[in-house]
Amino acid sequence: MLVNFNEILKDAKKNSYAVPHFNINNLEWARNILEQMQELNLPVILGVSEGAASYMGGFYTIRVMVEGLIKDLNITIPVCLHLDHGGSFESCKKAIDAGFTSVMIDASKYELEKNKEITKQVVDYAHPKGVSVEAEVGHVGGTEDNVYGDVFRATLEDCFEITKTGIDALAPALGSVHGLYKGEPNLDFDRMKQINESLSIPLVLHGGTGIPYDMIKKAISCGISKININTELQVTWHKAVCDFIKENPTVYDPRKVIGSGKAPMKAKVLELINVFNEKHLKPNSTDNNII
Repeated sequence: MLVNFNEILKDAKKNSYAVPHFNINNLEWARNILEQMQELNLPVILGVSEGAASYMGGFYTIRVMVEGLIKDLNITIPVCLHLDHGGSFESCKKAIDAGFTSVMIDASKYELEKNKEITKQVVDYAHPKGVSVEAEVGHVGGTEDNVYGDVFRATLEDCFEITKTGIDALAPALGSVHGLYKGEPNLDFDRMKQINESLSIPLVLHGGTGIPYDMIKKAISCGISKININTELQVTWHKAVCDFIKENPTVYDPRKVIGSGKAPMKAKVLELINVFNEKHLKPNSTDNNII
């Protein structure tokens, strides 16, 4: 059963750990992530960008695919299906109408008042349907779905203003970037902690790929309750598939080629969970390698 992220993230905020948001790009990715998180008995947020939705056929196709996997694989953990960086009210509405249980409206490219206006429109449409809403203030830098943006850090005042829309979680831009870092990450932990202590809703860190694990842990201690990962899984899968093709040049079965990335992807998910959630892993996890 799909759920929104409200109860998942409230517990994470209360108990100082982070819930993973893993972007999915195809059926295999969704399956690999669901299976690994089920083994750990931990909730997961499956993120879908607008570009990934277009690639996979559309929001409805993705919702049916994920629900089918949940049923066929006997997935019993809480699973949230989330639109990542919805660029407009119309896009969020399409995802909600297709059965997504959560959306992010990213109107951060606009001035604050316009951002608030669009975000409030999404909240008013989503909440009566039981759908959670994430918003962004400031600009998370880097590239996602071939869209580039510079970093513009969020202020506490702007964060207060955007929460007046009734959002359920907030992604304040505090120095992280999408994609691969070209230099060293420079997160504003002091402002992160200040915002967390001033707001009642959970905070989200976008651009988790490439941030050193000690910085990830510090971000969690400063109030981050949800961390978005996409590029790191892409890089892990790409390397595994390239190695497989190099070692097996005559194998053309797409199931074997695509599937060669399964074990490394699941191992990467496990590695990240040990960072995100090391103090709060469920005691009945079936994996004995957990810290």
